[in-house]
Amino acid sequence: MITKEDIKKLADLARIEISPDEAESLTTEIDSILGYVGQINVMPSIGKEKVPLQRNIMRDDVVTHGSGQYTEDLLSNAPFRERNLLKVKKIL
Repeated sequence: MITKEDIKKLADLARIEISPDEAESLTTEIDSILGYVGQINVMPSIGKEKVPLQRNIMRDDVVTHGSGQYTEDLLSNAPFRERNLLKVKKIL
């Protein structure tokens, strides 16, 4: 259970000012939110099977267009260019 003091500490960390009435209402709201999220701990498991681990499925890295196919289109939008390169100011 979260207390008014916990709410005040969180408000200080977030650098926001809250009134005592707001701290009281936030206490009940956060308790209900944490209770709702806590329901995942009592969720029954599906059978005795373990849930498979999630993993990323990556596609093969293949070339989808020809070399330089869009170069002129992209460079035509640049304010300054030199041959097939973008020309920018030197920044030091």
